[in-house]
Parts: sequence; C-alpha cells; structure tokens
Amino acid sequence: MSDYKRHNFKKLKIWQMAMEIARETLDLTDTFPSHEKYGLKNQMDRCSISIPSNIAEGSSRSNKSFSHFINVSLGSSFELHTQLLLALHRGYIPEEASVIIENKLEEFQRMTMSFQNALVPA
Repeated sequence: MSDYKRHNFKKLKIWQMAMEIARETLDLTDTFPSHEKYGLKNQMDRCSISIPSNIAEGSSRSNKSFSHFINVSLGSSFELHTQLLLALHRGYIPEEASVIIENKLEEFQRMTMSFQNALVPA
C-alpha cells in the first residue's frame, strides 16, 4: 500500500462500527442522572465521539500518520470500555446494554488492530 494513499473514512468498516458505538453510547448516557452531566456522562460522550473522529481525521494523512490516529482511536475505545464498566457499577446502565456495547468495543478493537497492521507493515 502506498504511504500516501488516502482513505474514504465513510467506507471504512472500522469507522462505521465506531459511529455505531458512539451513537449507542450517546443515547445511553442521555439516561444518566443529571448530576453526572459534567462527570462520567461527559467523559463517555467525549470518548465515544473521539473514536470515529480520529479515524476520520487520520484518513487524510499518510499511512504512518494515519496509524497514529488509529492508536488514539484505540486508546479512546479502551478508555470508553473502562468508563462503561464504571457506569454499570454505579447502576447508571443495565447490564444488557453494557454487554452489547462491550462486545462491540472488543470487535472494534480487533478489527482496528488488524486494519492498522495492514496499514503500516512492520
């Protein structure tokens, strides 16, 4: 793959999955107690938005630079996973909702790591 190939982020399966995770997270955090508006809700919203946003931003860069943005996106996905577990612990979300998003996050992480490995050969 050329180091200067640009990617149409909207056609990338990892971006599509990241958007799905972000939408579901935003819908879920809208149910949080009002005192979490600037706390866990805000953190989870920002993390979930960061995941597809970094893929989109990096898609216009060289493959090496794109790989950096993929790393940021992956980091945000692991951060969101942690926050999801905390929201479950606090009783802000039902376990079923947590499991659904956790599974999507894990699938996203696997797909994204595979994509990144193909992007910039070792």
